[in-house]
This record gives sequence, C-alpha cells and structure tokens, in this order.
Amino acid sequence: MNMLKFTYGTTVFLSSAMLMVLEITAGRIIAPYVGNSLYSWTSVIGVVLAGLSFGNWFGGRLADRNHGHATLGITLGIGALTSLLVLALLPVYGNLIRDQLLSLAWTSLLLVFGLFLVPAILLGIVSPLVTTLYLKIDESIGRSIGLLHALAATGSIFGTFAAGFLFIQWIGTRWTIILVSGVLIFLSLYWIIRIPHRASLLMCLLAVGFGVIAITDRMNGFIAPCDLESQYYCLRIIENNNQSDTQNTRSLVIDHLIHGTNDLDDPESLLTPYIHAMDTLIESRYSHSTPLRYFFMGGGAYTYPRALSARHVDNEIVVSEIDRAVTQIAQSDLGLNISDMTIHHDDSRYTLRSYDENSFEVLILDAFHDVGVPYHLLTQEFNGLVKTRIAKNGLYLINAVDQFPNGALIRALLKTLKMSFKHVGVWIERPSDTQDRLTYILSASDQPFKFNEIESKRGVFRVWYNITDFVEDQTQRHNAITLTDDYAPIERLISILFTSAKQI
Repeated sequence: MNMLKFTYGTTVFLSSAMLMVLEITAGRIIAPYVGNSLYSWTSVIGVVLAGLSFGNWFGGRLADRNHGHATLGITLGIGALTSLLVLALLPVYGNLIRDQLLSLAWTSLLLVFGLFLVPAILLGIVSPLVTTLYLKIDESIGRSIGLLHALAATGSIFGTFAAGFLFIQWIGTRWTIILVSGVLIFLSLYWIIRIPHRASLLMCLLAVGFGVIAITDRMNGFIAPCDLESQYYCLRIIENNNQSDTQNTRSLVIDHLIHGTNDLDDPESLLTPYIHAMDTLIESRYSHSTPLRYFFMGGGAYTYPRALSARHVDNEIVVSEIDRAVTQIAQSDLGLNISDMTIHHDDSRYTLRSYDENSFEVLILDAFHDVGVPYHLLTQEFNGLVKTRIAKNGLYLINAVDQFPNGALIRALLKTLKMSFKHVGVWIERPSDTQDRLTYILSASDQPFKFNEIESKRGVFRVWYNITDFVEDQTQRHNAITLTDDYAPIERLISILFTSAKQI
C-alpha cells in the first residue's frame, strides 16, 4: 500500500517536472524561427497552460469513468511519443509556418500550438487521474489532495530549475526533449506492466516509439540548427561563398537573425550598413590617426571591434558581451583575435559601472536582438551612467530597429537621450518605398554634428541622412514618453513589429 502511494506521488512529481522542462525548452526550440521575445514566451506559457487546463478537465472526466492504471500508462506513453515527435515535426512545421509571412506574434503562437499543445494536454491528464486513484487507497481526502498538489507544484519547480540551470546548458534542447521522453516512457512502462494484456500494449508502444526515433534521427540534420547552443542563444555560422563581391565572408546567426558578416581576408571591411554608419559618424568627429578608447555593449560577430583593432593598434577596445559562447564562436569561425581587447562576459550596465569617469571617447550600444530589446540599457538612469563614463568630447551611438516612418521607440529614445545629452541625432539610410521597418542610428553627445547628411569615407559608397528634426516634431506631436528604470514599455512601443506581417 505504501509503495503504491509512493509511486503515485512519484508519477505526479515527475510528470509535472517534465511538463515544465518542455515549457522552458519550447522557448529555446522556437528561437531559431521567431527569436526570443516577450511574445514568444507569452505564446509558450499561454499554450502550455491551455493544454494543462484542458488536460486537467479531461483527466477528471476519465477518472469519473473509473479509468485506472492502463489509461495512466497509455497517457504517459503517448505523452512521451508526442514530446519526441516535436523534434521530427519542427523542421517541416517550423519552416511551413515561417514561410507564411505572418506576424511574429502569430508565428510564435502557431509554432507553440502545433508542437506543444498535445503533450501539455496529455501531461495535464495525469494529476487528476492519479489523485482519484490515490483516494481509493487513502480516505484522508484533504491530506491526500494537498500532498499531491504539493508534489505537482514541487515537481514544476524542480523541472523549471533543472531545465534552465542544467539540462539545456549541458546537453542542449534536442537531448533535453529526448530525456523528457525517456522519463515519461519509464513511468509509462511501470504502469503498463501492472495490467492485463500488457505484452500487446508494450509492443505497440515500442513500435511507435522506434518509428518516431527513426524519423527524428533521419531529420537530425534539420532539427539541430545550432553550431553552438549557449546559455542564451542558438548560434550558427553561415558561409557566404556565393557572393560575387567578396569570396571569403561568414555571417553569425543568433537564433533567427544574422547579427554580422565578417570578411576573413579583410578585417577592416564593414559590410553591415548600420556598423558602416557608426564608423562614418565616428570618423567625421575624430581624426583617423587618433587612437580612441571604445566601449562596446554587445559583441555579436565582433565585426567593428575587429576592424578597429586592425585599423589602429593603439585603439583601446573594451567589449561587454554577456554570452561567452558568442565570443568563442567569433574567435573560432569569424577571424576574431582578442589579444588587443578587453572582454567582459557580463551585463553591460554592471560592467560600465566598474569603470572610472571619462574612461571612453566612444560608447556603442549594439545589444539589440532584433525585437528583443535590453530595456535597462535605454533608460534615463542608464544614460546618466553613460554620461559620466564618456569623455567631454565623447560620442554615444545606438542602433535600434523600429517602424518607419512613425517609430514610437525612436521617439522615446530621442526624448530620453535629450535628458542627458545636449545634442542628439537620428540617422537613417534612404528607405525603399516598400520598407516599413528600419534600422536607425542615434548619436548622443555634448558636441553637435553640423551636417544633414553624411557619406561613407571608406568601403561601399553609402549616404545617411539626419532626420532629427522630423523625429523631434513627431515626438512633440505624439507626446513621447521618457524611458526610466521604473517605466520602459518597450514591447508596447514596438508592438507593430510583432503584429504586422514579417518583412523577409
């Protein structure tokens, strides 16, 4: 009797834990298709909770009809197989949904709905079913229900920490899903062997299981899109050998987005337009022969730090890149040599605070992850910290993605920067007629730029335009907000980027 109670409790604990492992892993699995944002995590949490709720209701219905160990075992077994099936469906279903050019919000929701709703429903059935079976051998209703609820909650906590702090970091998302399936198969077999006709059930379960494993193994080249899976991102290198102008370039893809392209033969080549713009603005302010002290918030492909290091050996370059794996892959595959740089693998706000006042001539914020925005690096309080760490003639540059021409985030950034700096500029390349989202460059300094457009001084010929007056007029008409540590609704300001059809 006590052994049966123990196994009921263990089943509730482990099934709840595995559901949370699936939930945490879901956010990482869909990242190569939709990135990592508030909307993707909202989709994950919402769909899993919906599945759990329906599963709880349906499990209660099954319990009222006297379903027992057979149903419990079969449910866990099917839950294991549908969890494993995620790996087989992901490349086909993920590409299918992404190719529909839906909004980021809808793409995230449909991806999670199609992949994780059924496993969540099946694991939701377990708790009410086990609770009913438990009450048949223990008449202490309140104590029994309380115990099983506590075990489910404790299992959820354990699964959350295990997925985030252990499994994903050490074995990756694919093997985490396989581990979940293995645990559920183990639980399933325990209950199936206790019932009549177990041999046929076991054979069916094993046959389907081997079939799913064969499919996922066949799709292995597609379901492992990461060259390196870090604590934060899925990292991948793309060879660009088909380019006609440069034959030896590589790009770094972080989750779903290219974050930089490096010419392995020419480290000073700046192929990414917004990096080229920043370099042009800096060269218009400072003499080309003058060594400068740079602080980068975000490393990415390390395209610009690499170029500056090659251009002038006396440049002092400090990079704050929170993900150590990003630096590692840039060194191994993107031609980065960090011997002349200082690299901090920590949050940029924390790192910058450790430096003395007036430590840098140039500070560059390049930590945006498409629509994933580090709001704590955009607030009035952080701008005050930047102001103290920058030299009197220093220059602060930010790149940001927003809608064009009515960018609510850009208006808020302009207003917030003007609280700390005398002169703030907004720069863009001339957009095409079809563009409705754009990369902006914001410059902040106590020294003005005295021109309305600027041409590139090296590399590909490009022109950038100063649209500060236009954005200031919009800022006043739309009563733009000031971003603070207490109030920085970034997702609301760029919500159009989530809810409009994607631009490919």
